[in-house]
Amino acid sequence: MALGKGLDSLIPSQSKRRSFRKETEFSPSANAADRVWHIPLSEITPNPNQPRKEFSHTEMEQLVASIKKHGVMQPITVTEKEDGGYEIIAGERRFRASTIAELPTIPALVRSATEQEKLELGLIENIQRQDLNPIEEAFAYQRLTDEFGLTQQEIADQVGKSRPLIANTIRLLDLPEPIQKGLIDGLLSVGKARALLSLKDEKEQLNMYQSMIGTTATVRQIEQAVAGKGEHSRKGSVRRDQQLSQAEKIIEDRLRAKVHISGKGEKGTIQISYYSKDELKRLIEELS
Repeated sequence: MALGKGLDSLIPSQSKRRSFRKETEFSPSANAADRVWHIPLSEITPNPNQPRKEFSHTEMEQLVASIKKHGVMQPITVTEKEDGGYEIIAGERRFRASTIAELPTIPALVRSATEQEKLELGLIENIQRQDLNPIEEAFAYQRLTDEFGLTQQEIADQVGKSRPLIANTIRLLDLPEPIQKGLIDGLLSVGKARALLSLKDEKEQLNMYQSMIGTTATVRQIEQAVAGKGEHSRKGSVRRDQQLSQAEKIIEDRLRAKVHISGKGEKGTIQISYYSKDELKRLIEELS
């Protein structure tokens, strides 16, 4: 922000803010939330907590070229900040491209929103446009659970997806960072990444991931390789009973949860992992 312009440039008054709004698509009966305003880009800041973190350079160049030729076809959504100006709820990619294209203003819908609503709206828009990578999506779901106390079923209802899909997406955060990076970069699919979750040792997950890179193996082939893979214990390398691995896979598919079976002779234990109170409640219902 440039200095030496006085307090008015730093703290715009309500009257000043209203003066640069140019209203379009207005009728006397229109709802205020549906009116489109043209707001100076200099008055808008990104939401630091918005779900999307990765922006493709190639896609951004294409969007900039389109905006230079046709303008911004779909308004972004913003909310008014208490200290003046606006914060983006949804549409940061269009905002960035418009800034690069050196547009003076951008069409925007101005809405009131809490921090939770800003995250939900940004998440929903990005999911509908398929703009989030799997790890961004998983972090957003986890934040809705951790920070706002939403259950996985409530998240599923908000974004129009199944509860098991929400749970399985969040589980991707259990993978080692290099594998998460591979998901972000598109080096492996979500299905293959989920197959790696069946391996209980991080080193085994990383070794399997490295062996997958550059191959044309299917998800089913990865699942079969994981099922037959030896597991490294903390004391050394141990070849697991393939029947136990297969049993784990059967129970995981039935319960839609992470399962570990350890056995010696005729006896053993079954460990079922859960990632939220909502998932625990579901497991209890499944097993009762």
